[in-house]
Amino acid sequence: MTEEDTSYIDYETFLSPTFSPSQFANTLVLSTNNASDTPLDLSTPLSRVLFDNQEINTHIDALTTKSALPLLSHTQEQTQSSQRIVKEIDEQVKSLNDGYKRLEKEVIVRYETAEEVRAVAGRLWETVRLGRGVGRALQLGRQLELQLAELGGTGSVVKSQGMQKEDHRALVRCSNTLLSLRELFSKTGPGDEGAGLERVEVVRTLQSSVLSPAERSVLQKAQQIVREFSMSSLSSGMSTTTYAQTTDTKSRMTSALFSLYLLSSVPASTRKEKWEPEFLVGALQDYLRTALTSSLASLAKSLSTLPNLDRTLLEVSARCQNILALESLLQSTLPPSHPLLPASLPQPKNLLEPLLQNLETGSLASYFWRTLAGGLSTKVTEIMNRGGVSARALKSNKGSVGNAVKECVTRGIQPLQGGKAGKGEGAWDREVAVMVQSVVGPLGR
Repeated sequence: MTEEDTSYIDYETFLSPTFSPSQFANTLVLSTNNASDTPLDLSTPLSRVLFDNQEINTHIDALTTKSALPLLSHTQEQTQSSQRIVKEIDEQVKSLNDGYKRLEKEVIVRYETAEEVRAVAGRLWETVRLGRGVGRALQLGRQLELQLAELGGTGSVVKSQGMQKEDHRALVRCSNTLLSLRELFSKTGPGDEGAGLERVEVVRTLQSSVLSPAERSVLQKAQQIVREFSMSSLSSGMSTTTYAQTTDTKSRMTSALFSLYLLSSVPASTRKEKWEPEFLVGALQDYLRTALTSSLASLAKSLSTLPNLDRTLLEVSARCQNILALESLLQSTLPPSHPLLPASLPQPKNLLEPLLQNLETGSLASYFWRTLAGGLSTKVTEIMNRGGVSARALKSNKGSVGNAVKECVTRGIQPLQGGKAGKGEGAWDREVAVMVQSVVGPLGR
């Protein structure tokens, strides 16, 4: 078909990417009709479209008839080429499948087996780690029971082995064992020695039936030793104490102080700048508080019945001497190394430092006399306000009572044999004056 035969068909319009059938139909209808005609004549544009379609079909038939042999040859070549490609692809696919099966057998199956072995080994290792942790906890628990028996406490080991003799040094050993158990149970991170121990029933039983009672027992024993600390011979009527007795008392007290220091909890956070051993400070404060309370009560009673005043003042002097001895012991005792205390928190220079900082004082004896004077002044005022024989006797003996109180303070601040007073000569004049004034002042003239 020549170009002249087909030139009336606008191929460019039909081949345009923006060709719109509806727009083409609308243009064809408007070109063959008047837009104002009613109804529109659609037969003419329809005939033109059908004619064009028939011409295109005829042109396609002529071209396919003329080029049938080349088309068939081309199609045959394409088919043969496709078959060869498919054959090659099938061979490659088969090779890939064989390689995958070999890979699956040699790698994937072995990997899955190895992964199972790895999981089993991991669980076995976790079991071994947990078993070691449980074993160490039980070993430390058994060690703690034996140390409690050496301390002369109570428990199954004590009853079964009949251990009743006290060894105060066992206090420190018990404290270190308790710290080892605390450290073990605090390591709860993944893979740590103490991870998962809380899930083991025997460990929970150990904590409830051994650890907690043991810690209470050690604390109570150490606090009892602190409460019973006494080195003065004034109240007992003995002139002196032997060197062995003094050494034993200091040794027992040191063991108790170390135990209280070690068992004091340490902060979990390292942001704090200072650490206070609360068990140690608390026990020492209780000792001072008991001495003050007893002294104040006995002095108040004796000032109402003057014949008993000399004996009471002797007891008060003895308490002050004990406090001086305690202060000297605390000042000369370096704190033990605390394994759980962070390196960022420095330990105190001695065991006296945290107590003085807590009481905000520079001397325990000075703190004792000044605190006692503050309470005694009120007691004397109450006696005078009640009046009666006690008030008249106290006022009439004002001079002798003042001298007795002065002698009490002077006697109390005298250091024990081998001890240190902590102040120079005449440095206690203020405490003497405060105590005398607390009694004489409310009596008036």
